[in-house]
Amino acid sequence: MATEAAADDVSDTYEQFLAKVKRISNIGNARGVLSWDQEVMMPEDGTPARSQQLSALSAVSHELLTDDEMGEYLDELEAADLSDEQAAVVREVRREYDRATQVSTELVEEISRTTSEALPKWEKAKEEDDFSVFAPVLEDLVELKREYAEQIDPDADPYAVLFAEYEPYLDLETAEETLTRLREELVPLIDDIRESDADLAFDAFDGEFDIDTQEELARDVLDTLGYDWDRGRLDTAPHPFSTGTQYDARVTTRFDESDALGALTSTVHEFGHATYTLGLPDEDYATPLGESRDLTVHESQSRLWENHVGRSEAFWERFLPVMKERFPQIDDVTPQEACEAANEVYEDNLIRVEADELTYHMHIVIRFEIERELIEGELDVEDVPEVWNDKYEQYLGIRPETDAEGCLQDIHWSHGSFGYFPTYSLGSVLAAQLYANAEDDIDDLEGKIREGEFGPLHDWLTENVHRHGSRYTTPDLIEAATGEGFTADYFLDYVTEKYTDLYELE
Repeated sequence: MATEAAADDVSDTYEQFLAKVKRISNIGNARGVLSWDQEVMMPEDGTPARSQQLSALSAVSHELLTDDEMGEYLDELEAADLSDEQAAVVREVRREYDRATQVSTELVEEISRTTSEALPKWEKAKEEDDFSVFAPVLEDLVELKREYAEQIDPDADPYAVLFAEYEPYLDLETAEETLTRLREELVPLIDDIRESDADLAFDAFDGEFDIDTQEELARDVLDTLGYDWDRGRLDTAPHPFSTGTQYDARVTTRFDESDALGALTSTVHEFGHATYTLGLPDEDYATPLGESRDLTVHESQSRLWENHVGRSEAFWERFLPVMKERFPQIDDVTPQEACEAANEVYEDNLIRVEADELTYHMHIVIRFEIERELIEGELDVEDVPEVWNDKYEQYLGIRPETDAEGCLQDIHWSHGSFGYFPTYSLGSVLAAQLYANAEDDIDDLEGKIREGEFGPLHDWLTENVHRHGSRYTTPDLIEAATGEGFTADYFLDYVTEKYTDLYELE
């Protein structure tokens, strides 16, 4: 009887704890909708009120997470006999609690308010091509994030503390080693490609493409891939993104009338994020079991759909006829030519979100190095444009002529998201590892893509990644899905084989 009573007590405690967790999660989800609205639909002069709204929600969430009751719940439950699922929820909340309790509510509110006010300043600076408009608030954010890292762990590398905000289970050393390996092994491949004499159809989509028709095409590709419109929507934003929950996962993109592929690939990329979110279990909504496993895994889903699916010849055999219906001027383009155009390795591209599959990672390395120097106090904000331009010349052989196409192109620093960028490359690496395993498990996956049968790939990803939410740590999830630890081998083998064949390299 005593054992049963103790079990009942633990069950009651867990239910009370879970109710509190769900309340915190729902406040965060509401904040996410307000942030989406600010980037997509909010009137231009709405910032003063929105910054206060977001700041208030951040403060309430922080106070709920860090109050004495939450600490008591965690202490009691960690000493109890829990199921694997319950233990995973407690583990995830404990990690957030331990970080959050080190940070003052005042600092949380100040960061939230400053990031909300930074967004329109970044937009204005980019529009006017004037870094000085954004520089003062960027300096404030750097200082706030340094203070944030110091409050969490004054003895740790501040950048490592910030990186753990986005990828808590793959350490910064793993990220550095991966980025170093990509830089060392991709640069020679890129050099060989630039020396290649292969005659490829890079001009297949040259011309003007009506913006409204491009939006229709973006909806076509979402239909083709299986986007759930009952739980999502498509809008435009200055910087494409996806956000939401398994009940409401929204996609944004942007259009350029001279670039038919840009909006298409960004839409497929954001679809990958959304389909991960939509694949999370409904029954675990607002708990860690119903939330995604951090940014390396999230980015792996978007890069898998964008690159392994959306840039494949099999995909273009399926989708090119749809594109021709929208744009008859490309009627003579073949699937092979479309594939070649989609996989061009650019010699002069300055924009990360428009980058090819290979030089993309040099964009990430540049941002990683700059923001690490900013956080560690080795670089002054005012020197960012010059250092940015120097690094582009060093790593990519091109130099931005404007701030808008240089250091102002990304939105992340206006969000205070220092430590975010490495997860893009980590996600690309993981995408190749996951896709290789999906190919082993799914009979004739390429043929299914060619026929527009995307269900088997959806099902494989849902079974092996999406449905687990945050039940596993990142290394454990990768091990469960692929049977081995995180490795860059699959990605490097994949791009070497693909581009050696495409560019007819020896």
